[in-house]
Amino acid sequence: MTIEVPQLLTIDDVAHIIFAAKKETGMSCDDIADMISMSPVWTHSACVGMNAMPEEKAKALVLVLGLPSEVVDVLVESPTKVWEQTVPTDPCIYRLYEIVGVYGPTIKALIHEEFGDGIMSAIDFDMSITRVANPKGDRVKVEMSGKFLGYNSW
Repeated sequence: MTIEVPQLLTIDDVAHIIFAAKKETGMSCDDIADMISMSPVWTHSACVGMNAMPEEKAKALVLVLGLPSEVVDVLVESPTKVWEQTVPTDPCIYRLYEIVGVYGPTIKALIHEEFGDGIMSAIDFDMSITRVANPKGDRVKVEMSGKFLGYNSW
């Protein structure tokens, strides 16, 4: 497969190139993540520009998928995390947004009750998504773990 590479690559261009190669190779996110020794959640997030890849991981991804070397330069850039819509319209993303809207205040209250005044880090953070068999229909399990960061008083 020949992938046409624009002169100045954006993260959107790179994501398109990566996912075209992913489709071409038939690899899953798990396969790719395993081959670069990262988690599938982090790998996908970095491929769409929400995390910067360390250079060695970007080079490994390029090698695994047979991508143009110019992709590395874009993947290692510090991201600007921007959402185009205030309320997402994709049904899966909207449901996650809805969960935070409905349960966000409860999650916050329980964090404060257990840890004190502070937040869960999204920087020192990890997440996994697994399938859980259930007789009523398989369930999606989203597990998040972030370092507690207490607010300072001064």
